[in-house]
Amino acid sequence: MIAGLPWWMYILIGLIFFSGYMSYRAMRAEKELEQQYIEREGKVYIERIEAERRNKQHQRRHTS
Repeated sequence: MIAGLPWWMYILIGLIFFSGYMSYRAMRAEKELEQQYIEREGKVYIERIEAERRNKQHQRRHTS
C-alpha cells in the first residue's frame, strides 16, 4: 500500500482518467464530423441558389 491506498485503487483512478480522456477525444471527433457535414450541406445549398439565380438570368435574357 502506497499512501494508505491499495494498488487496485490507483488502477481504478487511472482508468477513470483514461475514460475521461477517451470521452473527450470522441466528443471532439464527433464535433469535427458534424462541422464537415454542415459545411458540405451549406455548399450544396449555395450551389442550388446560384444555379437558380443563373436560370432566372438566362430566362430573362431569352424572354426580353
